[in-house]
Amino acid sequence: MATDVPFVTFNNGLQFPIFGLGTWKSKPGEVSQAVKDAIDAGYRHIDCAHVYGNEAEVGAAIMEKIEEGVVKREDLYITSKLWNTFHRPDLVEPSIKKSLSDLGLEQLDLYLIHFPYGFKEGESLFPEKDGKTLYSDVDYVDTWKAMEQLVKKGLTKSIGISNFNHEQINRVLEVAEIKPVTNQVEVHPYLNQQKLIEFCQSKDIIVTAYSPLASPDRPWAKPDDPQLLEDPKLKELGDKYGKTPAQILLRNSVQRGLITIPKSVTKSRIIENISIFDFDLSEEDMEYLSSFDCDGRVVRMEWIKDHPYYPFDLEY
Repeated sequence: MATDVPFVTFNNGLQFPIFGLGTWKSKPGEVSQAVKDAIDAGYRHIDCAHVYGNEAEVGAAIMEKIEEGVVKREDLYITSKLWNTFHRPDLVEPSIKKSLSDLGLEQLDLYLIHFPYGFKEGESLFPEKDGKTLYSDVDYVDTWKAMEQLVKKGLTKSIGISNFNHEQINRVLEVAEIKPVTNQVEVHPYLNQQKLIEFCQSKDIIVTAYSPLASPDRPWAKPDDPQLLEDPKLKELGDKYGKTPAQILLRNSVQRGLITIPKSVTKSRIIENISIFDFDLSEEDMEYLSSFDCDGRVVRMEWIKDHPYYPFDLEY
């Protein structure tokens, strides 16, 4: 069943699979089986984060597959992310070590700053008072300098960012001794991010697309929100290629050169999602999909819009 997934090459010369399994919103009790099913289906890239609250289960699944002899550690590419309450430079190394411990690993392949904005340091991952999120005054460029130390100490092979806009990326690049290899952001035809992608490419930063299916299971979705997977134009394209709407979206993403990380806990969908390397979308259909763009961002985090490092108020 295993599928050969193409690799991209980061600006540090290391290669990384262009396709992986996302684990955001994968509940404890489900994520372990999903990771095992994914590895069996040929996934070698697993995208994790401390805030998802499921890294210990992901780690247990990885260990099981290594012990079974299905994969070796060096066959796998594991990503995690620094949460917003750990932006203070002295908290960065303890944070990656917590993820490594939960995942049962000695080294990550990729570690990202999850968001450019920091929250108040302390016990709570979502600190608040009187219903208002409490912020940290740490500047993410200082966080970045601490991230570089993680590479130097061998705790992760590569480092990157997530949810950064072009101005924030420029500020990181001004201080960076080690460049970010990727910027992980929301990308799908309703939010095609063409300007940000072109900007990142001009800086030799690969874009990773999260929510490539527009996150239909997002907890805050309203009943009348448009559902990309149900778009009749997309269904027509699926019929044309003999593929599902999800497969059209994922093929579109990897054809744009984006690392793509759909989340699923359903075995049949996990297999369906990776079965996209046996066809190509025509140039005309790629352009057609780009015309779906409607600023349809599903992750806006508007409740922290007043944070000085809120990233989503710029065009790109």
